[in-house]
Amino acid sequence: MPTLTVTDARKHLFGLIDEVANEHQSYCIVGKRNQAILISMKDWQAIQESLYLNGVPGLADSIIAGMKTPISECAEDLEW
Repeated sequence: MPTLTVTDARKHLFGLIDEVANEHQSYCIVGKRNQAILISMKDWQAIQESLYLNGVPGLADSIIAGMKTPISECAEDLEW
């Protein structure tokens, strides 16, 4: 992940926001006291949704089991 100083991020903020939103490129912004990550709202929402879904007990195992199930067992009563 690219790293920028707060000064450089401030100088290029509007362009960084566009790049982060359009290219899904995140940046680490480093200051004298702290660090922060700049990511798009869409990417942040995706991260939040992934964290939520990973917190649902048994969901990942259910998805894996479902992916191993042959389509013929899933499509009962359907005529193609």
